[in-house]
Amino acid sequence: MEKLRDIVAVTAHSNYTLELVFETGERRLFDMKPFFEKKPFTKLYNSPLFFKASVQYGTVVWPGNLDIAPETLWNRSMPAQ
Repeated sequence: MEKLRDIVAVTAHSNYTLELVFETGERRLFDMKPFFEKKPFTKLYNSPLFFKASVQYGTVVWPGNLDIAPETLWNRSMPAQ
């Protein structure tokens, strides 16, 4: 079983990507655009709320009890250049 990696920092970018820093120090980019078609993430699209992303409990969260699983963030992200 793969070890879960906690996220320690997040930066939301205007192209709707999240720049993630994992506890290992690895930086990865996660594209949120495909998720905007799914609830509850629809409310983040074209909204200042997207830029209020922060880290709590090892994952990315937004106000209003929105979060995304850290394993999803890891599995669907790409190494940052």
